[in-house]
Amino acid sequence: QVQLVESGGGLVQPGGSLTLSCAASGSIFARITMAWYRQAPGKQRESVATITSGGHTNYADSVKGRFTISRDNAKNMLYLQMNSLKPEDTAVYYCNGGDWVFGSWGQGTQVTVSS
Repeated sequence: QVQLVESGGGLVQPGGSLTLSCAASGSIFARITMAWYRQAPGKQRESVATITSGGHTNYADSVKGRFTISRDNAKNMLYLQMNSLKPEDTAVYYCNGGDWVFGSWGQGTQVTVSS
């Protein structure tokens, strides 16, 4: 029912910045809370940021002050602006619903923070 496509990841040095994008299909996008998740090697997937349909945001303590989640409902797009990146931010980043997750996850986009 819903297709999620993450993009924008890559290799960046500590302290650098990167912007991730998530293209979501379906008219449901504009009506639901969305979130960015990440999964590091050997770790469980964790939520790092959420945004309601109206634009209210929440962040995990580990990224607060460094990451900014935003959305463009007219374009069915979700974004994550990441600044002051640290090696511990290295992970595969995914988008999905924030309150309800869809059964199918996208392929994710790899973010590697390294010197």
